Amino acid sequence: MALDTTAKQDIIKKFGQGKGDTGSPEVQTALLTEKITKLAEHLKIHKKDNHSRRGLISMVSKRRRLLFYLQKKDLKRYQAVVKKLGLSK
Repeated sequence: MALDTTAKQDIIKKFGQGKGDTGSPEVQTALLTEKITKLAEHLKIHKKDNHSRRGLISMVSKRRRLLFYLQKKDLKRYQAVVKKLGLSK
């Protein structure tokens, strides 16, 4: 369920602030969002996979904390990321 390298590089190019930027909250949030959607699709098929469900919940929590940090730090960047990712905030 890990992201392949091409998908990861595309996300980093789209959300990164500069070349090689993988640590900004925007990139981390976008990568987590992609992982969350893949894991949610997995859980639709495998309904009793509770170990993966626990991982999904922790990823959603981490994304929420990153978004809260970004909102507190820079509201314009936060709004741009939420709009690009299509999140309901």
